[in-house]
Amino acid sequence: MAPSPFPWTEFAQIGFGLLRLSPAAFWAASPRELALAVEAKHKTLGHAAPLERQKLAELMADFPDGDRHES
Repeated sequence: MAPSPFPWTEFAQIGFGLLRLSPAAFWAASPRELALAVEAKHKTLGHAAPLERQKLAELMADFPDGDRHES
């Protein structure tokens, strides 16, 4: 069985889109370096502490829903 080709398109999308690397930085990085950078970036995404009820109430009072065109 022939090995699968390296997924350059996916790596480029991650490097340029998620990591926002310049082309020079992307092409200078090894696949392992890119994988480590993705892991580090992933650890900083979506891991906020849960919002407590009191803080939610304060935010809702400060920023009520409504017609955005009200004056």
